[in-house]
Amino acid sequence: MRTLCASTLIGEFFVIGFAGLVAMKDQDLSSGLVWTVCGVAMALSVLLCGMITRPGGVQLGWALQIALIVSGFWVPVMFFLGACFAALWWASIHFGRKIDEAKARWAQQGPTAA
Repeated sequence: MRTLCASTLIGEFFVIGFAGLVAMKDQDLSSGLVWTVCGVAMALSVLLCGMITRPGGVQLGWALQIALIVSGFWVPVMFFLGACFAALWWASIHFGRKIDEAKARWAQQGPTAA
């Protein structure tokens, strides 16, 4: 699960940075505010890569997904991209857990002679 979730979060890191560049074109938003919010979100996405398996890591990831979707009010394309990454996040968790379970079963069986 860790690898799939971390891959999704690293992808989000870049999308958040690019969304910050798009948000800079909005004259109602100050550049300091845009880069503070984007910087915090980018740092959170990187920090979450190491926190996935810890208690609350997945929930923080969901909070980041919701924040990405909500950011669509300022950068409209983020409604779509946020929804795509939320779907990727769900898939990473769902299939990552299945892979972890299969690995655990395989390790429990031990090596078999070929």
